[in-house]
Amino acid sequence: MSAEAQIRETIEKNDVVLFMKGTKMMPQCGFSSRVAGVLNYMGVSFADVNVLADPDIRQGIKDFSDWPTIPQLYVKGEFVGGCDIVTEMTLSGELDALFEAKGVAFDKDAANKIREANA
Repeated sequence: MSAEAQIRETIEKNDVVLFMKGTKMMPQCGFSSRVAGVLNYMGVSFADVNVLADPDIRQGIKDFSDWPTIPQLYVKGEFVGGCDIVTEMTLSGELDALFEAKGVAFDKDAANKIREANA
């Protein structure tokens, strides 16, 4: 199976997917750690794909999304963005709205605590 086919299948089969360096339990870069940390703290169930384990997937996800950096977050098949975008969306409440609109379960109180801590 090609890298593109693997990526497409992963995105289609999981409501929330984070392509990252490392895993959600052991991120291997600060940006991946930040996004995984937000999702974990908010109680979002998500699939993690360690791009360091497969160079074809690492380059393939960049080509697939036409986005040059890792991590990359997908929600219900939609590319959301990388670390900066996810951080901004978390702090503005846009990520909550996206999860609500897409029917993704998350802890609203935890999301509010993130915003309070960064106010």
